Amino acid sequence: MKPGWRIETALIHAGEPRPRIGGAVNLPIFQSSTFEMGGTEAGYHDVRYIRLNNTPNHVVVQGKLAALEGAEAALVTGSGMAAISATLLSVLAQGDHILCHRSLYGGTFDFITKDLPRFGIAFTLVDGDDPRTWSAAVRRTTRAFYVETLTNPLLEVLDLEGVVTFCRERGLVSIVDNTCATPVNYRPIERGFDLAVHSASKYLNGHTDIVAGAVVGSAVHVGEAKRKLDHLGGTLDPHACFLLHRGLKTLSLRVRHQNETALRLAAFLEKHAAVTRVNYPGLARHPRHARAAAWFAGFGGLMSFELGDDVAAARRFMERVRLPVDAPSLGGAETLMTRPATTSHSGLSAGERKEQGISDALIRISVGLEAADDLIEDFAQALT
Repeated sequence: MKPGWRIETALIHAGEPRPRIGGAVNLPIFQSSTFEMGGTEAGYHDVRYIRLNNTPNHVVVQGKLAALEGAEAALVTGSGMAAISATLLSVLAQGDHILCHRSLYGGTFDFITKDLPRFGIAFTLVDGDDPRTWSAAVRRTTRAFYVETLTNPLLEVLDLEGVVTFCRERGLVSIVDNTCATPVNYRPIERGFDLAVHSASKYLNGHTDIVAGAVVGSAVHVGEAKRKLDHLGGTLDPHACFLLHRGLKTLSLRVRHQNETALRLAAFLEKHAAVTRVNYPGLARHPRHARAAAWFAGFGGLMSFELGDDVAAARRFMERVRLPVDAPSLGGAETLMTRPATTSHSGLSAGERKEQGISDALIRISVGLEAADDLIEDFAQALT
């Protein structure tokens, strides 16, 4: 961010074209696949072309994202998985090895454990909260370490500072998925991570109307990810760039409201007799509450809970609650609920989910922008 600017100001002004294009306060949508060369000679990856993610819409939103994360560069992609896959394939090659926390988003877990081995890339799942396991797992061919800021759906807070130190000492690339925390609550690049990835479909956009991803970090690392993405073709459409650019302007307002509402809702659930477990780092009983309070500006809008190991009880609650929408994804204006065993982690076997601590009865809640009192009243009637 520009020195002296706070995040609310950067969300509005960082990366914006000066002078404004045609005087437009809002950046226009550039619906053009091809741009005039103007007699300049450029390499393939520098040609102005929509698939190469460098139209004016891409350039502006990427500049804003880089500023928000305190990074040199950013890249937007056609989905969160496009960001993750392009990033991993840009730092890994045949014969390489990666360390990753064992409790990852289902799509990432599948890509690392099922797809990377087909490219001759090995992996080891480690406990992201136990550095003793990292040293035992590292190899001569290890190139990177992949973790999440807040894990989905159990809301674990890993030893992020330990990961950064471990990677620096060994020359590894540190990569973190910062989707659930957002730059409002945590900025990994400023904390020493090499790369951060986002599913921008979630909080960054915040309106449940696009699919997008983002990669932020050093100019060198992001440039490598862009060259890989140019070949893979995971382009973000200019219309989606426009909507992401619009959504980012209210990110701070939305996330801070969701921080407050989620904390109140989690506290209510923790005290309810029917609830046996609540996963939310804002609660004092969370095993890493002190760590989260020290590192994060807020605890986020995501939580999960269980009504015993009872799938039928979970289903009854989801049928009786009125405000939340039974749907996958997270980070939107409306509160969303889902059972990860049937959505985000359905690609994992029952054994893999059990190993990660994800029961079939677990309910994940993505708190939206509704009034906290209305959500609590609705949950109370559904639990009665």
